[in-house]
Amino acid sequence: MVKGFLYLVATPIGNLEDITLRALKTLKEVDIIACEDTRQTLNLLNHYQIKKPLISYFGHNEKQRSQHLVQELLTGKNIALVSNAGTPIISDPGYELVKKCIDSNIIIKAIPGTSACLSALIVSGLSSDRFVFEGFLPRKTPKRKKRLQEIAREQRTVILYESPYRLTKTLSELKEVLGECQIVIARELTKFYEEIKRGTIEEIIQEVSGKTIKGEITLIIAGNP
Repeated sequence: MVKGFLYLVATPIGNLEDITLRALKTLKEVDIIACEDTRQTLNLLNHYQIKKPLISYFGHNEKQRSQHLVQELLTGKNIALVSNAGTPIISDPGYELVKKCIDSNIIIKAIPGTSACLSALIVSGLSSDRFVFEGFLPRKTPKRKKRLQEIAREQRTVILYESPYRLTKTLSELKEVLGECQIVIARELTKFYEEIKRGTIEEIIQEVSGKTIKGEITLIIAGNP
C-alpha cells in the first residue's frame, strides 16, 4: 500500500483572497482536511466551492487525532492540515502529527502562504534582519516573568502574539522590564479594520487605554541595543 502525503496548508489570516493557487489545488485534491475549527474552515471552503470531509484537530485532542490521521495516511489517503488562520503549527496544533508522520516515514509537504507574525514584522518599521518569534507569553507568573526578563535582554526584534483581553496587562509588564523601547501593535491584519500602531510602550498604552480592543494582535518589540 502506497502511503499518503501530509500537506501543511497556509490559509488566509483575514482576507480570503490571500490564498495561493497551490493551496486551493491541494485542498481540492486531498481526501481529508484536518482543521482547528470545522466551522471556520468550512467558511473558507464554501467561499471557494470546495467540498471535502473535515476532521477537528485542536490542542485538546491533538495526540489522539494524530494517531488516527497517521493511520489514514498509512492506508494511502492524502491529508491537508490547516489552522484557523495563517501557517499551521506556528503557535497552533500540528507538531505531534508532524512528529508521528516523520516516525512513520510519511512524506510531509509545506504549502506556504500568509503568516501573521511575518506580515506584522514587515510593516512594523523595526529591524527585520534578525528577529525571534516568541508566540504567546506563558500564563503562569514565574514562567511569564522569566520570559519577560529574557525578552528584555534580547538584541533581536521580538515578535509576540497576544489576546485583546490581556493586551493592557502585557503592555504594562513590558514597560516595567523594557522601559521606553519602541513597539508596534498590528491588529486585524488584512481585514477591513486593520490597524497598525507604532511608538514607545507608554505611547501605545496611552492610545489603547480605556478602549475596547478586538481581534488578533501581534506585538513587535525593538531589540535591546
